[in-house]
Amino acid sequence: MGLTVLRVEIGNPATPERTEALDLLVDSGAVYSVVPQPVVERLGIKPLAEQEFRLADGSRIARKKGVAVFKYAGAIGGADVIFGEEGDSTLLGAMTLEALGLVLDPLKRELRPLPMVLAAMGPRRAPDS
Repeated sequence: MGLTVLRVEIGNPATPERTEALDLLVDSGAVYSVVPQPVVERLGIKPLAEQEFRLADGSRIARKKGVAVFKYAGAIGGADVIFGEEGDSTLLGAMTLEALGLVLDPLKRELRPLPMVLAAMGPRRAPDS
């Protein structure tokens, strides 16, 4: 099975016009996107929390988490971002894909538009008299 890598622009929600482009491996099994800490810090993105993760060997690690703007192919969305440390993979996770209105077709390894559903009632119509 092939890998899907996208060139994505990342920015700070406070200054979304200033971005840095990175190649990110699409990992629809990962919840969050992981961006190298130096990039996130250059953009002025501040950590809001710390998130704990369990590794494949059962050990646990903690990473800083903030919020970033992601831009790809004319789409823009905001999502949580993990401050990646040395040895961490640079990933585009499921929350970011959804924020961009995209979904990964796991068989074809292609991105497709995510059907958008809004849970709202349509305009009310007067009953027929």
